Amino acid sequence: MDQRELVLRAAGGDHQAFDALVRAASNRLYGIAWRILRDQYLAEDALQQALMAIWNGLPKLRDPDRFDAWTYRLIVRAATAEARRRGGTPTSPLLPDDAEPSRAPDEIRAVADRDALERGFSRITAEQRAVLVLQHYAGLSQAEIADVIGVPIGTAGSRLHYAARALRAAIEADSRLGNGGESFA
Repeated sequence: MDQRELVLRAAGGDHQAFDALVRAASNRLYGIAWRILRDQYLAEDALQQALMAIWNGLPKLRDPDRFDAWTYRLIVRAATAEARRRGGTPTSPLLPDDAEPSRAPDEIRAVADRDALERGFSRITAEQRAVLVLQHYAGLSQAEIADVIGVPIGTAGSRLHYAARALRAAIEADSRLGNGGESFA
């Protein structure tokens, strides 16, 4: 059964169809929430909020073919709401605790670059992280991002530009502090 059929059946109250939709979308939606929030538990909370909004809103969804874009919008809203409720900056590391520095210099450099990116990413706002995640993780075009966040395409482009600029500035500031970043305000 294709996604459109599942959406239509779930909108009519079919719990099995909704379960199939959730199984297909949960990892993707959790990935977006985690990349915005940088915290496993907050991402799980945002996912639960988004899934509830999906279930409650399915009967009102006008175009079943827009289901994916609609779910992106709901997870971004839930994640940014969690970030506002929590305040502060994310603290979860990008690398798992058991990751060890590599043996090869290129691999060590890649880990260092990834760590610098993580520290910079943690210093930008949840809204800035959201547009960057939608572009680089979800692979959405500028027009699709505009649709997901509910703004004109030019505004989406502007938000992407300023988010990338803020990320670059955070990474550069962190680099000037000697990669520790503890003194960054």
